[in-house]
Amino acid sequence: MRIALAQVVTGRDISANLDLVEKFAREAKEGGAELVVFPEATMRAFGNSLLDIAEPLEGPWATKVREIADGLGITVIAGMFTPGQSADGSENRRKVRNTLLVAGPGVEASYDKVHLFDAFGFAESDTVDAGTKAVTFELGGISFGLATCYDIRFPALFTANADLGAEVNIVCASWGAGPGKVDQWRLLARARAVDTTTYVLACGQGDPAAEGIETKGSAPTGVGHSAVVSPFGEVLEELDGGTGLLFADLDPAVVKEARTKLPVLANRHEF
Repeated sequence: MRIALAQVVTGRDISANLDLVEKFAREAKEGGAELVVFPEATMRAFGNSLLDIAEPLEGPWATKVREIADGLGITVIAGMFTPGQSADGSENRRKVRNTLLVAGPGVEASYDKVHLFDAFGFAESDTVDAGTKAVTFELGGISFGLATCYDIRFPALFTANADLGAEVNIVCASWGAGPGKVDQWRLLARARAVDTTTYVLACGQGDPAAEGIETKGSAPTGVGHSAVVSPFGEVLEELDGGTGLLFADLDPAVVKEARTKLPVLANRHEF
């Protein structure tokens, strides 16, 4: 299967961000991709208000993403914000959920970020409710698991996805900048691939500075370096800091080979 990672730099304007989705999804389709992945916070970049734009999965922004996907005949994954949820299941209007939407012909899924980014002086939990479960979906006979940004530091989620059948783990991010952060992003993507003998599709927001965009505050706005990693931990393709579209071909036979040669999932012990 041919896939594409769309490394974009989104802003405050949710309509302009939808235009980016349509543009890059079209280019991905023209390049032969069946799946195009956009980063976390595609709907609106961090550093902007979120409560005022959060909407249900049936809302107008998500509906437009579905229309783009169905119109082009491609599956789209994009980060958006949905209303928060209280413990009793009612809507929590004081917080949002950091959600990945999966939409395409015959495909529909969503994942709420489990591990919130309360680190490096940023407190995502101040404004976001955490998700509670691993999510996978099927496309073209391949099983995909979902994760968001800070999740990449927690191997158990990736293993849970693999236990659910995932051959590919997708990580959508708006990675915070700082000393050593790009190296950590690369390291973690490779480690999660080897941990689970899955492909890892690591799609991040581009670096605003690389596009001449000034940012203020401590919000994580992206460092780029989206990458595709093989089940053996080899970086197959990688972008730099700027916007771009990365293509790669996934072969489930490589996952099978990795799990035969390196059966870490079968050999592990519980403690």
